[in-house]
Amino acid sequence: MRASLIQIAVNEGESVDSRRRRAAALVYEQVGADLVVLPELWTTGAFAFEEFEREAEPLEGSTYEAMAKAASDAGVWLHAGSIPERAASDGHSAADSLYNTSLVFSPSGELAAVYRKIHRFGFDKGEAVLMSAGQELVTVPLPDTTLGLATCYDLRFPELFRGLVDAGAQTLVVPAGWPERRRAHWTLLARARAVEDQAFVLACGTAGTHAGVPQAGHSIVVDPWGEVLAEAGPGEEVLTVDFDPARVPATRDQFPALKDRVLGLEPPRRRH
Repeated sequence: MRASLIQIAVNEGESVDSRRRRAAALVYEQVGADLVVLPELWTTGAFAFEEFEREAEPLEGSTYEAMAKAASDAGVWLHAGSIPERAASDGHSAADSLYNTSLVFSPSGELAAVYRKIHRFGFDKGEAVLMSAGQELVTVPLPDTTLGLATCYDLRFPELFRGLVDAGAQTLVVPAGWPERRRAHWTLLARARAVEDQAFVLACGTAGTHAGVPQAGHSIVVDPWGEVLAEAGPGEEVLTVDFDPARVPATRDQFPALKDRVLGLEPPRRRH
């Protein structure tokens, strides 16, 4: 199976429309790949908080249309990274909600999955207060593997990935806008998730600078033993790697650690 991770640069001075067209062209250049992945919030930049409201789109907005066509034209499965999605009010609130939303398209351009980011970064500012949290784990069956979807800050929460594995995920796809100052964590956590879940990890970051925050780049593909199969540099780059999805069940059979999980442990009792 061939995957291409498009580590696109997000810089001031390029309009969202221009970057959308450029991303679509980069997807089309990956004809022959099975899966193509774009990063998190590549339309605006993950740290361009003031852009979220202004550039938010409905689910089937301009990026949806461009990426559906790109997937169809290239004949690839496309994880189109994530967008700031404006979701209409559910009736409980007068205001619309913003989500950090990932879109996955089939090679025919059909929408195959939607994942709204569960863990929002920022603590008491930025994404954490500007966007609503998703509530659902999402997997996507492909012909040769099952994808488990996560986004950026999700990478720090192993319980999310265990939930994806329990739902059948074998390849974990993580688009991100990860900052350069924490790049060591990016590589460490990608490898940790691969080892503990005995799965491939495809982690696609951005290049450039988002609202003054330099990005880590260094998109990475890790195998179920934690070995790095390929890693990008800091700049704009397309990282392409061939990997064998059959290694996941083989690894889990050879070293069946997942079978030894102990769930539902009680908290320690207080001694009087």
